[in-house]
Amino acid sequence: MTEKIAGVEIPDSKLVQEATELIRDTTPPLIFHHSRRVYLFGSLQAAALGIQPDPELLYVAALFHDTGLVPPYRSDDQRFEMDGADQARAFLLAHDVPQAAADTVWTAVALHTTPEVPYKMAPEIAATTAGVETDVLGLNLAHLSREQIDAVTAAHPRPDFKRQILQAFTEGFRHRPATTFGTVNADVLEHFVPGFRRIDFVDVIQDSAWPE
Repeated sequence: MTEKIAGVEIPDSKLVQEATELIRDTTPPLIFHHSRRVYLFGSLQAAALGIQPDPELLYVAALFHDTGLVPPYRSDDQRFEMDGADQARAFLLAHDVPQAAADTVWTAVALHTTPEVPYKMAPEIAATTAGVETDVLGLNLAHLSREQIDAVTAAHPRPDFKRQILQAFTEGFRHRPATTFGTVNADVLEHFVPGFRRIDFVDVIQDSAWPE
């Protein structure tokens, strides 16, 4: 029987089942429940925006979007968003999803912390960011009914979520601080890692190799 939460159907396909099992088995409960909420909130916000993302692609993007924060998915030398994007695309290609669709999911995951831009792109990309912004930042909660919010959080509770997700962010990229340049991730390290100093864009320009 198809699972439905807050009126949103979880696609009942082998692809989705295997993605669910993989992420549930290889990430902490914090990441799994957050990722499922991102799919649900992303779907609800997509309806409010009048866009129609492909449910399977949105689901995979949502489930993989924060995998780059944790082993075995996180790397040492690139943004955590790209770690998750690489894993999502590889998963889809291994399941014979067309390259163009896999690339759309890659972009959705890679841009999920980038403000504004995703909303001008494919529905799967916009909906992924919308789901993330709702669950993490509380943006556009007013677009959802109390019943919808309660149904999502009943299925996937978020106790102490603010503190726990900030801790996961900090641990996810404190070992690769340079990758936070120009991103919201630098804000996290500035708050929680003593001695961290963000790379200053103006300094980069003024100290570049170009003669003045």
